[in-house]
Amino acid sequence: MTAQSLPDVSRETNERLLIYADLLRKWTAKINLVSRDSLENLWERHIADSVQVYHLASKPIKHWVDLGSGGGFPGVVAAILMAEAQPSARVTLVESDQRKCAFLRTALRETGCRGEVITSRIETIPPLDATVLSARALADLMTLLDYAERHLHPTGVALFPKGAKWQQEVKEAQSKWQFALEVAKSSTDPAAAILKISGVSRV
Repeated sequence: MTAQSLPDVSRETNERLLIYADLLRKWTAKINLVSRDSLENLWERHIADSVQVYHLASKPIKHWVDLGSGGGFPGVVAAILMAEAQPSARVTLVESDQRKCAFLRTALRETGCRGEVITSRIETIPPLDATVLSARALADLMTLLDYAERHLHPTGVALFPKGAKWQQEVKEAQSKWQFALEVAKSSTDPAAAILKISGVSRV
């Protein structure tokens, strides 16, 4: 899969995605942003996977917060897509690893995207009031809902990509949390799903 094959993406956005992909390959040789094996399927495994998360977000987007951003999925991809579609939107990437934060800042700068990178642990920073909150391969749903309670705006939506055990995670989380849930099947992994969550509160 190439950048050009992604649906509904302009030439300018394509160029930004190509710059980002090139940076990912270069930096992954130095720090562990993504697994070396997954670099071969970078577009489908990581970029297209992040694009589908972006498309599930309610528009317009005021403030997208990505927790545990790591290599920038889906946060940097969302910033690239919003740079043209909604340039006034705020983007905040939260990552505790300083080297990964250096990459994230480089990726935003080189792709010409606005965004703030916070080098800190998620549970120690003040509430971020996100209208869209994302986290990919970060923690179990129980933990993510704890983060959502802290950082999600009362009318905001959380988007959490999950693997094959997503139903089990939902069942366990419902023992301690109340939330509205929509499930979108992943277009890149038939066993996976993206959980669209709102109205988070403790039982």
